[in-house]
Amino acid sequence: MNGGLEDTSYAMNSLLQRKGISRTLPITKETVVKLMRSSSFPKGRLVMADLGCASGPNTLLLVSEVIKAVHKLSRELGQECPELQVFLNDLPGNDFNNVFTSIQGFKENMKKEMGEPNSEPPLMISIVGVPGSFYDRLFLTDSLHFIHSSYSLHWRSRVPQGLEENKGNIYLTSSSPPGVLEAYCKQFQTDFSSFLKFRSQELVTGGRMVLTIPARRGEQHSEKECCYLLMSMALNQMATEVHIYIYILKENNQIKSVSYCHLLYRSLQCRD
Repeated sequence: MNGGLEDTSYAMNSLLQRKGISRTLPITKETVVKLMRSSSFPKGRLVMADLGCASGPNTLLLVSEVIKAVHKLSRELGQECPELQVFLNDLPGNDFNNVFTSIQGFKENMKKEMGEPNSEPPLMISIVGVPGSFYDRLFLTDSLHFIHSSYSLHWRSRVPQGLEENKGNIYLTSSSPPGVLEAYCKQFQTDFSSFLKFRSQELVTGGRMVLTIPARRGEQHSEKECCYLLMSMALNQMATEVHIYIYILKENNQIKSVSYCHLLYRSLQCRD
């Protein structure tokens, strides 16, 4: 995932994921409200985690909507807004620095938006980054009230074994043999079982989860709207046409251009 805010960064190319979060916001808000209304909910604090938070405008979108829902319900019930502890999780390579630089401004904007810039006691929001795979244990036992994950759980923890027969493809296509489908299915079952196992240990009794996972529309494993077939065709075409250049600095400080032809093509040939 590309960090930063450049044209090729994830932050500038995540509209699809943003739409996914927006479409499920009513479900997320309803879940949080029901959680807060339950008799088992501790009134003084709400601890939540967003798993696969990424970096960019989507990262704090979900957090802001949850905070608004909590604040609104607290006012309706005539109660003080609980302290909010938010854990943002993603792989260590995620651009957490970009997220952290925006947190202070985010907190100030949230207080102004809710009409409490100088509230007493102040609206307490703590946001913490948690690098690591959500297919492993991440949090203390019984430490979370609410878990959210959107457009993340379709990613596998590792490349499935047994993809040698999927020649010329980078994912499931109509030409993929049954063994490839079985390999992906088995890896998903392993990963998702691990995810549920660890989250069950981290959630308090009565805690809630909202998980959004992209899926195909019909029974076919290769859908027309899926981009992977097009990507596979493009990569194979690049492998046969594109020259990759490696620049070597010689002792006399002159740069020599060395053509490393068909590097990608050879790597694909190894799979054949």
